[in-house]
Formats: sequence, C-alpha cells, structure tokens
Amino acid sequence: MLTDLKPNLHRLSAVSLLAVALTLVACKAPPSSTTTPALPAPPEVVSGYRTDLQTRHADKHMAAAANPLAAEAGREMLRRGGSAIDAAIAMQAVLTLVEPQSSGIGGGAFIVLWDGKAVRTYDGRETAPAGATERLFLQADGKPMPFTAAQIGGRSVGTPGVLRGLELAHRKHGRLEWATLFEPAIALAEQGFAISPRLHALIASDSSLPGSPDMAAYFLNADGSPKAVGTVLKNPALAAVLKRIANEGPDALYNGPIAEEIVAKVQGHANPGSLSLNDLKGYTARERPALCTDYKRWQICGMPPPSSGGVAVAQILGTLQALEQRDSNAALTPLKPLKTDKPAGIEPTPEAVHLIAEAERLAYADRAQYIADPNFVAVPLKGLVDQGYLASRASLIGPRSMGVAKPGTPPGIQVAYAPDRSPLRISTSQVVAVDDQGGAVSMTTTVESAFGSHLMVQGFMLNNQMTDFSFIPEENGQKVANRVEPGKRPRSSMAPTLIFDHQGRLLAAVGSPGGSQIIEYVAKSVIGLLDWNLDPQTAINLPNFGSRNGPTELEKGQFSPTLIQALKDKGHTVSEIDMNSGTQAIVRMRDAQGKTSLAGGADPRREGQALGD
Repeated sequence: MLTDLKPNLHRLSAVSLLAVALTLVACKAPPSSTTTPALPAPPEVVSGYRTDLQTRHADKHMAAAANPLAAEAGREMLRRGGSAIDAAIAMQAVLTLVEPQSSGIGGGAFIVLWDGKAVRTYDGRETAPAGATERLFLQADGKPMPFTAAQIGGRSVGTPGVLRGLELAHRKHGRLEWATLFEPAIALAEQGFAISPRLHALIASDSSLPGSPDMAAYFLNADGSPKAVGTVLKNPALAAVLKRIANEGPDALYNGPIAEEIVAKVQGHANPGSLSLNDLKGYTARERPALCTDYKRWQICGMPPPSSGGVAVAQILGTLQALEQRDSNAALTPLKPLKTDKPAGIEPTPEAVHLIAEAERLAYADRAQYIADPNFVAVPLKGLVDQGYLASRASLIGPRSMGVAKPGTPPGIQVAYAPDRSPLRISTSQVVAVDDQGGAVSMTTTVESAFGSHLMVQGFMLNNQMTDFSFIPEENGQKVANRVEPGKRPRSSMAPTLIFDHQGRLLAAVGSPGGSQIIEYVAKSVIGLLDWNLDPQTAINLPNFGSRNGPTELEKGQFSPTLIQALKDKGHTVSEIDMNSGTQAIVRMRDAQGKTSLAGGADPRREGQALGD
C-alpha cells in the first residue's frame, strides 16, 4: 500500500456502519430540503472537437497542457533536466499569455505533486480581502446579486495565489533556476503568438469584454470586432512583468508598482472591491496533507479542502466500490461501441451511466453542505470518505434515479451548516508533467470565470475568485460553510489527481478544467483508465456525462438514442448540454519485462497537447 510505504501521506481510516448510525443520532441532521442551486452553462464556450488526436508515447518525460505552446514550454524544461514542477511553472507562465481566459498569474492554483517519496499538495488558492464581509454579494433587499453584476469589476477579485503556490513548490522540488522557467513565456510575449481558434471564440462570445478598455485595446480591432484567428498578439507589458518575476521572484507582484496598480484597478472600478496592499503582502501559500484513499487495487491522491474536487472524486469512487461489493452485477459494466457515428467512438452502458450519476448526486449533495476552507470551517474530511459512510450512501442507490440527493451525516460533524445554493462556476486550465526521475505533478489553475473579473493589469487578467463563495451567507438561521469571510479561501471543484498502484508506484497524473463539472470529468477519466483499461486519449475522448445533483447531464450529440431512452426508463431527467472539459492525462506503462514508458493524452474539446521524449 502506498500509504504504508510512505508514512507522511495523509491516511484516512475507516469506521463501521454502526459508528455512522450513532453519529446520526448524536448530531443534528442537515436540512431536509432537496432544492439544488441552478446549474449554469459551462464557464467557457465550446470551440470545436478535434478528431486527429492519438495517445502520445515517450520514454523519459512528458508534459501536457491546454495549449501546445504551453506544452512545448513544459517539455523544454524537462529536456533541460528540470523537475515536474519546473515544467508546470513554465507552462503556467505561457498559459497566462496564450490562454488568458482560463488562468494566469492573477489567479490561483492547486498542485498535487509526487517527489518519488511522498505525495504533497500545495494550495495557491486566492483569499478574501480583509475588507470583505459575508454580505458582499447581497443587494440592498437582501437578495443575491446577479452573477455578472458580481463578477465584473473589483468586487470579485481575491488575493492572487498561484505565484506563491508555485514558489513554495519550487523551493522544495525545483531543479532549474526560477528565472529559467519564464524564458519561453517572455520570448512569446515579446515576439508574439497567433490567436488560436479557441481564444478567438472566447473573445467573440464575451459581451462584457468591450466594456474593459485594456481588454478591448488588446483583443479587439478599432471597429470593435474581435481580432481574427491567426493575428499575432504581442504583449510587451506582460513580458516586462514576467521579467521582473523571473529576476525578483513573486515579490515583484505582491509588492511595489505592480501591486499598487492591481489595488488601484480593484478599488477604482465602478464596481469596486476592497483588495489592499496589505492583502497582497500578507498572502501565504499552504502545504496541506494529501487526500489519499483506496479504490480497488489502486490508490487515488487528490487535493483536500478548500477544494471539493479530491473529496468528491474519492466519494464517487468509494461509493461505486461499495456498490460492487454489495451487488453481484459489477457497478461499472463495460463500454460498448456507439451505434451512431460520433467522434468519441464508444459510450458506456446505460447501467454504468446510471450508477456513476447516482454516486455523483450523493457526492455533490455533501459538497454543498460541508466543504469550505478548513482553516475556517470544521470539515468532516475523514468521515466524508470513510468506507462505512460511503457504504451507507451506496445503499441509497437503486434501479431508478433518486433525482435529487440529500446530504448525508458523516462521522465527525461538529457544526451543522446550511446547504450552499449559490451558482456553480469556474474557468480553469490543467497541466500535468512527469520528469526523468519519475516525479509527477497535476496542477489545476484558474482565474474563475472566462477572463476573470475583466480587469487587466499590465497584460494579465485579475481573477473573480470571490464569486466562488456562497452568495447567500445563511439560511433559516444556519450559516453556510462557504460564506465570505476575511482571509478565507473559497471552495473549488478543482481536482488535480495522481494515481498509484498498491506497491506505491506512480500510475497516472490526470486533471481537468470545466467549472463545477470538473468532478464529473475527472471521475469519468479515472474510471476509463482504471475500470475500463483504456489508453489515456481514449479515456479522455469518452463522452462526458454525470450529475451535479440535478438532471443527468449528457454531452450534446455524443450519446445514442438507445442510451438516452434507457436512462429515462430508469427515472432520469436527461439534459443534453455542452460539457467542455479540458482533461490532460499521463499514464506510466509497464511491459511484461518491467520496462516503463509514458503515454499521454489531451482533450479534443480544447487545444491541448501531450509532448514527450
């Protein structure tokens, strides 16, 4: 077992079903309401589906990112002998330039890292300014603000954290000099890069962009039309910022003129925020114990709170495992070829979709009830992934859909909270890397919604991460765990994941962007890799599906009428929608002689690429 071999991993013990029953008696049960928040459209528009991708193979190292220029920067660092985190830093810098709608140095990140001895996680999530209050997103009448009104401007900007998170990880695991890691991004910013079809689509679809003078000058023509695909964009302002960060470290952003401009933009906007110089100077990234749980003959390691992603993925897999132990029929029945001509080529059986969606309903219900910043809220983390508790949750799954699940009552509850009924949105990017020494990283990085707050400072976007807090601070006299509080980190769905076999050997690095659907995308890909024994590209290509504790969501145009009808016959309310994942995965393969190699895949729904040697 990996955790037996590596005692500094966070080990989560199981308790009996009896303990669960006793806890139900002892603790105040959560509210019985089954109302769920409205489910928004994906945070980024669909920009096509590529049919030319195949699994890439390598012998020494590999990097994958949501843009080929970023993936190339990661591979360049690996070729120079860099570590996985070195590659991730180079990829993040390039993504700030070429994928500004999704991530950048004005946002935050969660990092799950394997150094060959232990899994470590680094929390570079944004924090609420000291001046923020739980009524931040309430109107004068006490009702929550419309999302766009909350998003655009300084009100939504949290203290950026990604650079501090990367600095902390690099200090412990970097091999190359910090300044070296920014060379590819600086060169691209100075020489220019071609606007990609995806970036063009995001620019063209953003109705708020023309209202931001800096963004309009950069992304639009003089007549207000979006610059065409292939137009070369140069960003000398960002090049200068990256040079300062390369030479001075992250202090260049958190102190001095860049920090002063950030604060001026936030506080001077018509929709102002309270972010201050003291907030920037006082930001600290955190190393947190990895959340590692057993799943059949593997171990899954992810990000603990304030991300809900690692918890939810562990809950989904644990619930499915309990179902398999309970039922003679396997919970994850095989895939079958699609009967219609679809890009993905294969689809799961209706029974597999049914059971996975039901497990996800249960996980999302618990997510809304319990997950928040553990430095502010007593999250019952061990109880949420306890084997006995998940077995009790699995007992709620039957042959027909439950529709909307209620949160459970896991062991370890100390305070009763109201469920969070706020919108579910976040715009993100994903990178994965495996280095020559076998180290690995999965990092999910974000500015929240597409183009964040729409405040541009010296060539980069500021996040709107504050809107990941609950807009509603309390309900029926009970506080919401994820309410706004000064210095608090908002809950996330990001789920960077590393997978190991039970001999403690790295098997895979995987993760995805995609807002509150990240959990669905990562769970699908992990099941595809492990249960269905698919290569990484095929696992990523699988049609997206799942439930956020509402309708059963199916990727539009990717499922057969037979499957859709079978789900309806099981009581599912089916919603065919765009499900714009951006999954990256690298898998370590072993042949019969024990020789290892790497196989990588990137999501055909975006512009990513896996590159290795």
